[in-house]
Amino acid sequence: MTIYDALILGTLEGLTEFLPISSTGHLILASKLLGLEQTDAHKAFEVSIQLGSILAVLFLFAQKLLVDKTLWIKVGLAFLPTAIFGFLFYKTIKALFGDETVVIMLIIGGIVFLVVEYFRRDSDDSKAKGIEDLSYKESLFIGLFQSFSMVPGTSRSGMTMLGGIFAGLKRRSAAEFSFLLAIPTMVIATTYDLYKNRATMVVDDYGLVAIGFVTAFIVALITVKWMMNFLTKHTFIGFGIYRIVVGLAFWYYMI
Repeated sequence: MTIYDALILGTLEGLTEFLPISSTGHLILASKLLGLEQTDAHKAFEVSIQLGSILAVLFLFAQKLLVDKTLWIKVGLAFLPTAIFGFLFYKTIKALFGDETVVIMLIIGGIVFLVVEYFRRDSDDSKAKGIEDLSYKESLFIGLFQSFSMVPGTSRSGMTMLGGIFAGLKRRSAAEFSFLLAIPTMVIATTYDLYKNRATMVVDDYGLVAIGFVTAFIVALITVKWMMNFLTKHTFIGFGIYRIVVGLAFWYYMI
């Protein structure tokens, strides 16, 4: 891997981590385009730079988390299903990582978003709930949706946003809760992955990880702010169409 590759993957991570289009899927497909093999060391790199994106969320939502202590309980409950399933089925989940799985899940996820938005076309999003109105039971419900995102290409943010919508949240609030839920989910998942792959990392890798990490942090800051503003006036239809187009394109050219 070169510095150029690290910059591209860091940018892609920061851009896609909090959009409902699957960051893992995009990193896998981009790595293939760049000619980078999905070795254990490369997977450890991809996992490491995710922490840059998480740091961006902590930076942006630190005050909100400090003011509203109930948010920690809601986020903690929502994290439980993923924690349990991830621990029990870690090896099975890792075995799913591959081009075919990513492409299929990108397309299926895109179709789901279009269907959901079609049935919500007459609803008034401004009258939906905010995070402060979310119950603990509904938080756990959103967490169940997030657990499906362990399949690569599904999108963690996409599934939690869908869960939030089904729980009655505004689109913007669903996205915000998804960002907050990413903190424990990704920090713990990343730490566990790095521990499992610690033997594959060599000294030369850390400089590239640092470049990817910083790049992901800066791009994620911009992306999260943009996403929050975007969802005040727009739906998820564009993301659904994007997922289908990208999935079909990669299916044609790479599989």
